[in-house]
Order: sequence, then C-alpha cells, then structure tokens
Amino acid sequence: MSEVIAGLEIPDTAAVAEATRIVQEMTSPLIYHHSRRVFLFSQIHAHQLGVQPDPELLYVSAMFHDAGLLTPFSDAEQRFEVDGADHARKFLLDRGFSTAAAETVWTAIALHTTPGIPHLMGPEIATTQLGVLTDVLGLGLDGLDGDQVAEILAAHPRGDFKNEFLRAQFEGFKNRPETTNGTVNSDIIEHFIPGFPRTTTVERILGSPWPS
Repeated sequence: MSEVIAGLEIPDTAAVAEATRIVQEMTSPLIYHHSRRVFLFSQIHAHQLGVQPDPELLYVSAMFHDAGLLTPFSDAEQRFEVDGADHARKFLLDRGFSTAAAETVWTAIALHTTPGIPHLMGPEIATTQLGVLTDVLGLGLDGLDGDQVAEILAAHPRGDFKNEFLRAQFEGFKNRPETTNGTVNSDIIEHFIPGFPRTTTVERILGSPWPS
C-alpha cells in the first residue's frame, strides 16, 4: 500500500523503496528529510502547473539530488551535483530502467542548482528544481496550502535547516571549491572562507593565451 503524506502519494515501487533505504543509510537525517520534502513540494508544483512527471523518476531525482554532498561517487574532481547525478543514473540502469529515464534523472539532478534552464525542460527536471527552491528558498511558499505544508513538516521536520544545510553544503565541497566556480554554490564557499580567491570569468578571459 502506498504511503500518503499531506494527500501526496509516495510511489509504491521497488526502486522507490531501495532509493529511500540507500539515502537514509548513506547520507544524514538532514539530507533525507530535505530530499523527501523536495519530492512532496515537487508534486505540488506539478499539480499547480498541470504537468505529470513520472512519479518514480521524480522521487529518485529528489532523493539523490544532494547525495553527492556526503558521498563522492567519482574519482574525478567534479561538482557535487554531477556526483549525485552519476549515482542516480547507475542506480536506475542497474535496475533495468531505460537509458532515456536514467538520463532524465541525471539531468534533473545535475541542473538542480542551475538558474534559468530547468523550468524550460521536461516535467521531472522542472519540478525537481522547483521543489528544491521551495524547500531551500521558500519559493511559492505563500501560495501553498498551510495545512498541507504543516503535514509535510510533521512527517519531515526542518529543525535548524537553514544553518545546518549551509554547513552541510560547505562540508560537501570545501575540499573541491573550484568546482563551485560559476555556480550559486560559490556564494557558500565565500561565506565560509572569507577572502577566498575565486577566479572570475573576467580574469579567465583577460588571462587567456590569446593576444587580443
């Protein structure tokens, strides 16, 4: 029987159950509860927009979107979003999902911190980012049903989310700070490391080997 929170159904599939178990075991309560809230808020956005993302793919996207913060999945030094996306893609392919499904989830996770693009893409990609933006920045919070939000928070409490999440993000990429260059996450590096010598795009252009 499917789990229902605030009138929103958690898909009752083997992949969903396994994704839940993996994220609970390999991340932290902070990331687990955040990821579940992201899925639930993503569903609300989907209803409001009149789109129908695949609920199983949306769930996997939400659950793995921050997994790369705690467990790097590649020997390469790369963005934490790509670490999580790589893991989710392998997770799906290993369980017989199509390449197209796996690539949809990879894209949703890889782009979830990239402004201006996901909302123009498919429903799984767009609503994953919207769910993240609601839980992290409060996007559209004033337009949500208060009782529904209260039920979500009762099931998956925030605690001191703002401060704990900022710290978790910093801990996730403080050893690879250059991977945040050009992303919203560079703000977090500069907040926790005052005076961090970030190379700007202007410096990269002016310092290129071209004579003009």
